[in-house]
Amino acid sequence: MTTVLIADDHGLVRSGLRRILQHGGVEVVGEAASGEEALARASETRPDVVLMDISMPGMNGLEAVSLLKRAHPEMAVIILTVEDDVAYLERSFDAGAAGYVLKDAADEELLAAIREVASSGRYVHPTMGARLVDRRPRPEPQPGPPAGPGGALTEREIEVLRELAHGRTNAEVAQRLFVSVRTVEAHRMHIQQKLGVRSRAELVERAIQAGLITRTRPGAEL
Repeated sequence: MTTVLIADDHGLVRSGLRRILQHGGVEVVGEAASGEEALARASETRPDVVLMDISMPGMNGLEAVSLLKRAHPEMAVIILTVEDDVAYLERSFDAGAAGYVLKDAADEELLAAIREVASSGRYVHPTMGARLVDRRPRPEPQPGPPAGPGGALTEREIEVLRELAHGRTNAEVAQRLFVSVRTVEAHRMHIQQKLGVRSRAELVERAIQAGLITRTRPGAEL
């Protein structure tokens, strides 16, 4: 049976949590009303999981988590709080917490979180987890060969596209790439078919999207 220590400065909250946990088959081995008391009671009772509130008199829950994990790294801590701010979530995990549950969560969610962290897992309230993902910066897309309905372009087609996007005529492209004008025209036709474009403006747009060019100069229309 999983053992739990409840740390919260409100007696009614502790009583309600005790009933929920006992009904869910979890043994409550102690209670604490402050961060300092939570550290002392944890050393005495050695619970598997500590439910820790953030806002408590004296030492707050985040400070208590950090000290508790230093003294007892084997204990898992779940922050149980009303704070739905992602900043608190990040600070909690930085301090060593393994779970973060809001106090308006359903009984089943709290029990699931306890089982998860007791098995060396991690648990985040679903809403908070979604906010955390949204908050993290997304990686910049890396330039790559443009592709359309007809498939990705070959290396030679990319070279031709780059030259065309810079406004060069077929003859100029042929001269720069040391190929015939007819070869350039064939590549150009394949590029348009693959990308599903019909004008030079559309070619330029696709080249910019793929990171092949950063600016263009005027050129002849298709």
